[in-house]
Amino acid sequence: MIKTNKLFTRILCCLCLLTSWTAAANKLDGVRIWAAPESTRVVFDLSSAPDYSQFTLTGPYRLVVDLKQTSTSLKLADIANNSKLVKRVRASQSPEKGTLRLVIDLAKPVAANLFSLPATPPYGNRLVVDLEDKLPPAKSQGQDRRLSQSGSSLRDVIVAIDAGHGGDDPGSIGPSGMYEKKVVMEIADRVAKKINATPGMHAVMTRSGDYFVNLNKRSELARNSKADLLVSIHADAFTSPQPRGASVWVLSMRRANSEIGRWLEQKEKHSELLGGAGEIIQNTDNEQYLAMTLLDMSMDRSMAISHSIAGGVLKNLGSVTQLHKQRPESASFAVLKSPDIPSILVETGFISNPKEEKLLSSYAHQENLAKAIHKGVLRYFENNPPVDSLLASKSDIRHKVSRGESLSAIAKRYQVSVASIKQANNLKTDVVRIGQKLVIPRA
Repeated sequence: MIKTNKLFTRILCCLCLLTSWTAAANKLDGVRIWAAPESTRVVFDLSSAPDYSQFTLTGPYRLVVDLKQTSTSLKLADIANNSKLVKRVRASQSPEKGTLRLVIDLAKPVAANLFSLPATPPYGNRLVVDLEDKLPPAKSQGQDRRLSQSGSSLRDVIVAIDAGHGGDDPGSIGPSGMYEKKVVMEIADRVAKKINATPGMHAVMTRSGDYFVNLNKRSELARNSKADLLVSIHADAFTSPQPRGASVWVLSMRRANSEIGRWLEQKEKHSELLGGAGEIIQNTDNEQYLAMTLLDMSMDRSMAISHSIAGGVLKNLGSVTQLHKQRPESASFAVLKSPDIPSILVETGFISNPKEEKLLSSYAHQENLAKAIHKGVLRYFENNPPVDSLLASKSDIRHKVSRGESLSAIAKRYQVSVASIKQANNLKTDVVRIGQKLVIPRA
């Protein structure tokens, strides 16, 4: 009995040692560098979860990452790199046996944030290194496009175009291997070009290349550009290949009530995991109740505008492609949650449907989709231009009569004559009623 116990103990010890060795034997399988205008993401693909530490060096600037019990056979000199922050990634001798020391040679001082991510198809375990320029280039005057290109004091309507996914996050993958991030970038570029070619309008892109932008950051970029609208462009997917058709989504304060909507909400969480740890927006204002009231009012206005624009865009999409639903749908997407910027999400079709995947890869179809989106957005802002915009100067203003307003007071407000308002609206008398909509001619 004693011999049996000793044998069992030895076997158990061997198994523990084998398990420990297996868990410790990590392998670096790949290195990917994703460059954004003012930041760079370096991703280390590993066979298992990393045990790591890091430190920085100056003269020259370097970030050193030690991966314990890790080896690699990669040729690090062959890694594709278009970053302005990272010169190269190389291996260096480590003072500790079994540790792989990686050195990221930097072009300038950076702020570094490292975090690991678990396996999420199509990727395995990863160590993510986010590098941000400590001294981003100052914006030139040419980047402020609130003023119209005509040089007048009237501004352009700013539309933020958001190409979904990017970088580490490919989005959905079609039957033939098409990445959603690629096709939506192509469509977004086409929409932006059409907006920029429209007098009185200007487009800004939340991403201009193949890199990931955090979902909350996309709204922040739109806000920093003082955008009047955010249009996020995606390509749908589902668990089966049958569903097809374009759709337009607006924010719902509740969870989506359709199966497709719930699937897309889950896909957004998946996207956030692929791209990196999500940011949490916190309200630290002591006057939180006042702040919440103002936010609610702003959100109500933004959601009303979003619904109106979504309906127009969907109608135009219906003339160039099949629709999945005839009305705008609602779901709780992070990219739509900005309370101060009207936002819509356009699903251009189901990339999981073989026929629609082929359509989405067609330049002609992409052009038609871009035209439809642009037409819907333009029509809304032609009918509802911001009062200080160039578009407003080219169209009549529409005024809804409120309690206590008289025709003379309205005329004085817009600096036009009472007679011109009466003529534009075919009014026989000076009497107006609450809720009446008046066309205010330009002075």
